[in-house]
Parts: sequence; structure tokens; C-alpha cells
Amino acid sequence: MSRFWESAHTFLKGLVFCLFVCFVWPPALTVSAGELPQQLLIGIEPEHNIFDQVERYRSLARYLTDQLGVEVKLTIMSRYGEVIKRFKTLKLDGAFLTSYTATMAIKELMLEPLVHPVNLSGEMTSQGYIFVRKDSGIGDIDGMRGKSIVFVDPATMEGYLFPLAYFRQHGITDMNREFNRFYFSGSHASAIFGVLDGRADIGAAKSTVFNKLADGDSSIQQELRIIAQSPKVPEITLCLRSEIDSDLRAKLTAVLLQMDKTPQGQKVLEQFQALRFVKSTTADFEKVAEMAQEARAAIGEHGK
Repeated sequence: MSRFWESAHTFLKGLVFCLFVCFVWPPALTVSAGELPQQLLIGIEPEHNIFDQVERYRSLARYLTDQLGVEVKLTIMSRYGEVIKRFKTLKLDGAFLTSYTATMAIKELMLEPLVHPVNLSGEMTSQGYIFVRKDSGIGDIDGMRGKSIVFVDPATMEGYLFPLAYFRQHGITDMNREFNRFYFSGSHASAIFGVLDGRADIGAAKSTVFNKLADGDSSIQQELRIIAQSPKVPEITLCLRSEIDSDLRAKLTAVLLQMDKTPQGQKVLEQFQALRFVKSTTADFEKVAEMAQEARAAIGEHGK
């Protein structure tokens, strides 16, 4: 089966699952400060295969439910840019957010960043990669002009905002004029395979996804070359609404930070594909905000 049909099949399965999630898992009850909720509804962004992702988070939700005495439920947000909308329409209590959506949600919704997971490689950060095929002849910004480029989504730092900021810093302020075409793939993996399979000359995606795929597919390492990297930023952050009861928020934070200290917590962390959780602060997102500002300037300059 070709990668195209594999991607289409995965998308259709994901669509069916999202519809199931939206209709079967109801929104959490809104509660005032000091009143414990019956449940916490936590959103997840669609970063990987949707079934693998739900399985990864499900064990964590069960663990938190047992530790907190409050039912923790999950819902998948269908695309990166829906964080603000989902918080308002579904009354989410929190979400595991990627760097740019976390930055947006902290600013616009006054969410509080709680913790970052540390992945199995010992990293809690990711980078944006700009990459090409090794046989493309593209080695610098001048070689990119007139070529095609695939981004991930307008609401991703690694897959859109970083390359826009990078292009602006190197004199490219109008993508319509400088590139033959550009499009959005919807996922980091699709952007990577888009360049590997020759559907685009240049790609942008998250380093952790690129490196994980490269470990399982030698052609990525052999045929693709990274020509630019962004500063490191938090990969995933659990953020909560400020209205959540302060005692519950503190207990949730403590449970997550102490998971690696107990056998049961270690088992759940293994299923979650993380070593531990570490504390997060709003200062962790300053670099993301700077890149977003640079990207917005680039968008404003070429009228998009």
C-alpha cells in the first residue's frame, strides 16, 4: 500500500474516531473556584496516529483519575488551530498543547502551564527543522527560491512559524513570489514524507517526529538533509484553566511530578513514552512568542 493510501486510510479512521469522541465524551461541568468538579476534560492535539495517541494518553488519564479522585476524560482536537474554539465550545478544563498553541492559550485564555513530559531521549523540547532531499541541489536560501514547500499547519511553531521567521531573516518576505507553490500537509509526518516522496522540494516539521521516523525508516536519514534548525522550545505542555480549584491544580501538579518515584507511576510513564514530568512556567514560551512575532511580521509584509 502506498504512503498516500496509508495516510488516507489513517485520516478516515481518525475522522470516525473524532466523531465518536465528540458525541460520546461529554464536556466537563463548569465549576467555580473552591468547588471540586465531577470530572476534568483534557484536550489532546492530533500529533500522531490518532489511535496510538489515544492509547498513550488513556493510561495516564486512568492513573490521574485514581490519584485525584476526580474522573479525568480525554477528547481529541481535530486540528492544531482549534484550541481556542474548543476551550470555549467544549468547556475544556485543560489540554496537552504544543509550543505555539500553548503560547496562544496562555495569552488569550489565561491558561496556566503546569508540566512538560520528558521524552525517552531525555528531552522535553523540540525544534523546527527545514529539510530537503539530498539530491535536490538545495543548500541555502538562494537554492530555495522558485521551489515548492510543504508546511504542517498555520498553528504550529515548528511546521510554519519558524520557517516563516527564518525566511524573513534571510530576505524572503513574499512566499507567493519567491516559491513556486506552498501547501499545508496537516501533520508533521505527512510533511516529511511529502519531501521524501518528491511532492515538495522543501519541508518544515518538528524535530522529534523527524528523528523518530528516521529511526524506523532509513530512507529518511539517507535521502533527506536538514538545512536549518530553530531554537529549542517545549514540545508538549499540560495547561489548565485558571478557574480550576487551586487545591486540585496543586494536587494534579504534585501527582505528575512524583510519578517517576513509584512503581505504578513508572509503569504508566512507560506506556506514556516519557521518563518523568517537570515543572513548566510561562517563561518557557518566550522564544515561541518571539518567533510568532517575526512570523506575523512576515505574513503582514506579503499580505497573507
